[in-house]
Order: sequence, then C-alpha cells, then structure tokens
Amino acid sequence: MQKQILILIAIAMTCATINAMANPVPSRSASPSQKYTCVMHPDVVMDHPGNCPKCGMKLVPKTDSKPPASNVQHPTSNAENHMGHGGHESHQHDMSMKQMSMQSSVNIADPMNRESSGTSWAPDSTPMYGRMFMFGDDMLMLHGAIFPRYTNVSTRRGDDRIDAPNWFMGMYSHPINDNMQLGGRLMMSLDPLTEGGRGYPLLFQSGESWHDQPLHDRQHPHDLFDELSVSYSQKFDLDLSAYFYFGYPGEPALGPPTFMHRLSAMDDPDAPLGHHWQDSTHVTFGVATAGLQWSCFGGIKIEGSTFTGREPDENRYDFDRPRFDSFSGRLSWNPTQNLALQVSHGYIKGPEALEPDVKRHRTTASAIYNQPLGHDSNWSTSFVWGQNNDSGETTQSFLLETNFQRGRDTVYARWERVEKSGHELVLPDVDLAKIFPINAATVGYVRDLTHGRNVDVGLGAQFTINDFPDRLNRYYGDDFGYAFEFFLRIRPSQHVHLAMEHSDEMK
Repeated sequence: MQKQILILIAIAMTCATINAMANPVPSRSASPSQKYTCVMHPDVVMDHPGNCPKCGMKLVPKTDSKPPASNVQHPTSNAENHMGHGGHESHQHDMSMKQMSMQSSVNIADPMNRESSGTSWAPDSTPMYGRMFMFGDDMLMLHGAIFPRYTNVSTRRGDDRIDAPNWFMGMYSHPINDNMQLGGRLMMSLDPLTEGGRGYPLLFQSGESWHDQPLHDRQHPHDLFDELSVSYSQKFDLDLSAYFYFGYPGEPALGPPTFMHRLSAMDDPDAPLGHHWQDSTHVTFGVATAGLQWSCFGGIKIEGSTFTGREPDENRYDFDRPRFDSFSGRLSWNPTQNLALQVSHGYIKGPEALEPDVKRHRTTASAIYNQPLGHDSNWSTSFVWGQNNDSGETTQSFLLETNFQRGRDTVYARWERVEKSGHELVLPDVDLAKIFPINAATVGYVRDLTHGRNVDVGLGAQFTINDFPDRLNRYYGDDFGYAFEFFLRIRPSQHVHLAMEHSDEMK
C-alpha cells in the first residue's frame, strides 16, 4: 500500500542566468572592426557594445582566438593576453569569462545552464544559483537550500509543526583534454535530523514507510546521501557527443528534472503530490546511464539507464543494496534557448519494500519554458504529465507550475491533479480499490531580505487548497481542505550575477 520515494526537498539552485547592466554608449575610439558577443550566447555578434538581446548580459569584445573546449571557455590564454592585448585588462577579462561561461559537469558539450538533476535538461536560459570555485580548469560548484518553517495542515489527517527541509550539493568537473571530461557530484540532506523518520505534513501525499507502515498525508525525509555519482563525457566532432553516468545513489533517465531542480518549483518548500508519478526515482541506489546527443536543432539527446527499482529503506543513513533490476529510456530536445522537452518510459521493479511484487511501468512527458525578462527578472513555467501502471492499475498525474521573479520579489503557483487509490491513501478495505481524483492549488510569495550578495535569505508564505471527492469526507472530515506555511528560504545567490559584479569591480 503506498507509493514511491518522495523527494529531497528543495535543492535548488545552481549558478546563473544573468541580469544586465544599462547599455553603455558606444565608444567613439573603438576600432571599426571590433565585434562584441555574449559569453552565454556566442551566436550573438554586434558591431557595438551593449547588452545581449537573449539574456541581458553585457556584451564583451569578440576575439579571433579559438577557445579551448575545456570545462571553462576562455577566449584567449593568459599568455596570449599578456603578449598581444595589453596584459592587465585582458587578464581581467579572461578571468571574468572563466567565471561566466561554463560547461555541464555531465557532458562537456553542454552549457552548464542546461544541466539539471541526474542527466536531465533544463532550458539553456535558466538562471543558476550557487558558488563556483576554480582550480585551474577544474571547476567546483556548490548549491543548496534550507527552509526553516512553520506548517499547518487542516482536516483529520492534517498536522502542524516546525521543521526545516534542506539539501546540499557539490558538482565537480575535470577536463582531460579539449574533448574529454570527468565529472562528479555529491548531494546530501539533513532531513533525517530535521524531519525525523515520519517526515513533514502534506495532505494527500503518499509513498515509502515508517516503522513498517505505509506513510500517508506525509512527505518522507530523504537519505543523508542522495547522490554520489561520476561521469565521463567525450565530444567526437562539433555536433556529436556521448557520456556515461554512474550513481550510487543517483538518478536514472526517467522523468523531468526533479522538482527541486526545476526553477518553476524552487521557491515552494513542498513536494508535488504527483512526485511518485513523475520524478521520484531521483534517489536510487545503483544507476548506470549512457547517452548520445547531437547539437543540431538546438540539442537532441537519447539515453538509457539500468537501475535499482526499490526505493530507499527506512534507514536514512546507510547505502542500500544495488539491484539493477529496472530500466528506462528518455528522449530530450531543447529546440530553443528557452524551451526543454522530454518524453520517457521506464520499468520499475518492486518500488515499495512493503509491496515487493508490484511491477510498475511509468511514462512521462514534460515541457519547461524559461523566459529571461531583463535585468534581475525571470519567468519559468513547467508542465509535467506522468502515468503509473502498477501491475494493471493505471493512474495519472498532471502538474502546472510557474515562478516569476523580479528583483527581491518572487511569486509562484502550482496546480496539480493526481489519481490516487484507496490503497495509496491507506484507506479501509471498503475503499481500498477505488480511485480518487485529488486536486491541489498553491500560491506563494517570497521577499528577499538579502539579495545578490553571496546568500539570498527570503521571507515567504504560501497557501494551498485541496479539492477531493465527498466519499473521502469520512476519513478527512467535512472541513475545507487547506494548508498554510511561513518560512525562510536560504540559498546561494545567482552565480553569474556575482560574476558580473566581480567583473565590474575589476574594471
């Protein structure tokens, strides 16, 4: 009786989209032949200084030097700068370029802004939140988030409490040469300490167990170790590349980016109710994925995984036994800088420890659209559909979520509809086999108290309403189903924004 792994809460945040400065007046002394380009969008080339029309980043002088295809793309080497372009200023420009133009730790052919959870893709224009450290051409990016909060959930199955969902992550990449790269990730959560074994209140949520009993109306905590992975990638020519990813734990090629890695969900402390229909395999003890991708048409990738179907057990501090008894495949396409599409299917053997004989077939599709809106402003929206077929019982989920950020202010919303069985909700035998459509709508607001200075600390609140069939009143009561919470959201600031400030300080 129950469903899958419920999430890591609230990772979020990587490094950076970039918000611009005011357009400078073109210099009269500039060389007529000098061109200017964007470090995030090298296809943008202009004959005068200004801002990138795609992301708003300040344009930089274009050089003719061929950039090395390493983890960080810098247009000229330090030696070339000193010899040919006046030393100090060119060296500063090279360092700012190092900070702002980066590649994915999973595939050397991808821009870092495209990198999301596991091997999934986000739109290329997605802002990233994190702190980056360079060791030569090696890169270390640190991410994380924590949500100290008070939550109050209504109905007979509700609860109220103070807790703090959290996660922390590091991504590392080491270029072997211009066309090969090694990558590594470590992701951890202190949920076992802050949430306890039973997790936090979340009406109509289900999945996993506590004291050998299925959890319901709770979000389970995540393991201490949520990802420990390595990857190897290689470019074969300008259009073709491949990679191999191994995680223990890790995330297979199944579903959209995990909710806490989606910009549209990053300010919402709660997991979606459809998490176990869409992206719940993000903590899997034993994953091997191979992928092949083409840079044509924006970027097309096909990948396959073999992995452990069983979700993490109740011991949140150990490493579960790898089984490699399940498999999945995914097709991803980023047709434009602002859009990421995927379809995937997987076979998951015995996801729940209390139901080892269940054979689950999961199918998902998603579209994520991100629109930079100029200086320090962005709008991200995701649609996700997921279907589970559990040994013949088919249920579906739909999710639409959006996040609009302008300066210190962020407004977000989520709507979802999930079909949950009486078995999933741990109801008595009379309703065990019935399917109940559940609707949930959430709106929230966050105001940053500190913004863009290494760490963003935001004060937020959100309100959720639930719509459910009258037949469930006997279990949940006749009262209106709602939940509200007040929280702090603590995370790193946008990385590229900081790099821009650093670059300006050097000039």
